[in-house]
Amino acid sequence: MARSAGPAPLRVAVSGARGRAGREIVAALNADPGFVCAAEIEEGDDIAAALRSSSAQALVDFTTPAAGLGNALAATDAGVAPVVGTTGLGESAVARVREACAAAGVGGCVAANFSLGAVLLMWLSELASSYFERCEIIEAHHAGKIDAPSGTALRTAELMLAARDGRRFDHSRAERETLAGTRGGEFGGAAVHSVRLDGVVADQSVTFATAGQTLTIEHRTTSRAAFAPGVLLAVRAVLETGRFFDGLAEVLRLPANSAIRGLMSSSTA
Repeated sequence: MARSAGPAPLRVAVSGARGRAGREIVAALNADPGFVCAAEIEEGDDIAAALRSSSAQALVDFTTPAAGLGNALAATDAGVAPVVGTTGLGESAVARVREACAAAGVGGCVAANFSLGAVLLMWLSELASSYFERCEIIEAHHAGKIDAPSGTALRTAELMLAARDGRRFDHSRAERETLAGTRGGEFGGAAVHSVRLDGVVADQSVTFATAGQTLTIEHRTTSRAAFAPGVLLAVRAVLETGRFFDGLAEVLRLPANSAIRGLMSSSTA
């Protein structure tokens, strides 16, 4: 008896396909029988025409802040679900993508980071933030990265401050700063430091401190292939559910940290 054919693979276009991250996404799509890389799109290409001719169902965008919003809106105009890994778009641009997805009746996802480890780092940092009074974030990326701090570092700080109901961390200021900026930037009392070096992909550590102890949560990537599993999970989730996901944490359905803190409090009562 002939074996019945499985479901048709999901058709995905990639904008920024020849970039450092884009090449890894294309390779992952081509290696997974559940997906087809339907189009490889670069700057200057007619993205609307590429989406139409390829019958793409989703567009994965790893380009630049200047191009990312336009690419995502071109996707929604074509009835294609955008999955955006481009960082530095800003809240207003993300809101426009969300609204465009709702108006077009398609799902979508915009994520500060598609690395599973980075998302778990943010989640764990959010959980820990209520228990410590000081915090420093150090992120390191390749020398050519356009924005600083990284979208992941900024989102980490935002999540931690929200978990504290807006209560600031204690920030230690130097009485005498002999080199301006040495203490880094600051978000809600959390110091944020950016490192830019050749040979680095994307690393981040979050160190918490209180009397007599520190806790460091660290994530390192050795290749941009780290983004591919999260991107494929997001594409599948977007196309299967038709909903908009604010980041990979929603795709992974990580439990709310508020509920976990409640369990921890009750277990120690």
